[in-house]
Amino acid sequence: MKPLILWSDALIFLLVAVLVLFFLRLRHDPQIRARWGEVFGTRLGMTTFTVIAVYVLVALLDSLHFRRALEPVEGAANASAEVFYDNRVTSVLDLMLGGMGERFERTYSAPFALYSFEKQNMQDAQGRDYRDFPRLRHAGQHLENLEDKWRDIAALSLGALLPGLLLCALVIGPQWLLLRRSHLPWRASWWVQGCVVCLWVWLVAISRYYHVLGTDLGGTDVAYQSIKGIRTGVLLGTLATLVMLPIAVTLGVLAGYFKGWVDDIVQYLYTTLSSIPGILLIAASVLLFQVYIDLNPDFFAIGMEKADARFLALCFILGVTSWSTLCRLIRAETLKISQLGYVQAAHAFGVSHTRILSRHVLPNVVHIILITFVLEFSALVLAEAVLSYIGVGIDPSMGSWGNMINGARGELSREPAIWWTLSGAFFFMFVLVLAANLFADLVRDAFDPRSATGARGRA
Repeated sequence: MKPLILWSDALIFLLVAVLVLFFLRLRHDPQIRARWGEVFGTRLGMTTFTVIAVYVLVALLDSLHFRRALEPVEGAANASAEVFYDNRVTSVLDLMLGGMGERFERTYSAPFALYSFEKQNMQDAQGRDYRDFPRLRHAGQHLENLEDKWRDIAALSLGALLPGLLLCALVIGPQWLLLRRSHLPWRASWWVQGCVVCLWVWLVAISRYYHVLGTDLGGTDVAYQSIKGIRTGVLLGTLATLVMLPIAVTLGVLAGYFKGWVDDIVQYLYTTLSSIPGILLIAASVLLFQVYIDLNPDFFAIGMEKADARFLALCFILGVTSWSTLCRLIRAETLKISQLGYVQAAHAFGVSHTRILSRHVLPNVVHIILITFVLEFSALVLAEAVLSYIGVGIDPSMGSWGNMINGARGELSREPAIWWTLSGAFFFMFVLVLAANLFADLVRDAFDPRSATGARGRA
């Protein structure tokens, strides 16, 4: 095999490394450590963080890409001298899913179905043509009696229970030995981890014999597509938010602190940006970049690199066009902080503007930045679905919940309705966005001084 590192792969591992260093540095700040302790000191905080961590882990596994070597052509003179690689890009996650993405049907099939969802032209033993629902290629082929399907599913589920429990013991056991005396509610996290591991083992075991969430128009397993969409959702929300944060924080702090003509220019910028319809601005920018990609095909060796470039461009465009709201909040908070007594005293003692901003202003707007980061993350995950729905989102060759929803929009009007494609994307997106929003509420309560004061007053 040949390892393949995309730009988005390098960025996601860089982001994880930065986050790990960030949390390690928090150990040296007692006040910040105490506030994060309030977040993780609740079962809800530990549960939602574990769910988000599972999504990030899946995204990391799906970012370890490689290309398989092709079999040498028989009789070729240079068969042993040069190795050719498949244009299809595979990830470690694909290997862990047990080839779920390689078992294709002809078209739609319902969850756990044995027959195709649509009738096709077929021939009987006498060569006569007729229309009927054909058997699926990769579902229930091991059954001798098709009426035993649900009994077989129950037997396979019980067979997957023991390996799932053993893997849970391997994952949770070392954590229990190290953290059982901790004051944090690790049991809530262990329950989530146990459920995820058991569901993963069950899904891999059952998917060898059935399509758990059915297949789509192209015959691809819907459960596989839903899991592959995790990397896109996590990366899009994170990268776009990180692009937006430096712009919003820098302009907001400068406008609120220096006031005057600096404030006028910043207000003019975000007022002008807010006056432009966001969807139209993003669509126009994405289409312009798509024209650049089409005019320069030599820059991309394989189709996956082209799709990755479009994906990164979308992250950048979403970040650049969504900083105005946070900039307003930071500006208003900085205006208030700049009038406080200790800031005025620092001015009187001749402290430099740089030191005042770094020591007094920025630490007091951190809670707004953290809360906005988590909230914007979930909002941008949902925005990707909207953009894909109108045809300017992620490249169709990449796994994406938005592309799944876009492909399923006409399926609900059929009779009978094809509901499983939309349901798969909705479930995985719903769990991620719900966990992010609940975690954001806990971060806001812990870091927002007004929330903390209100909580103490009620107590």
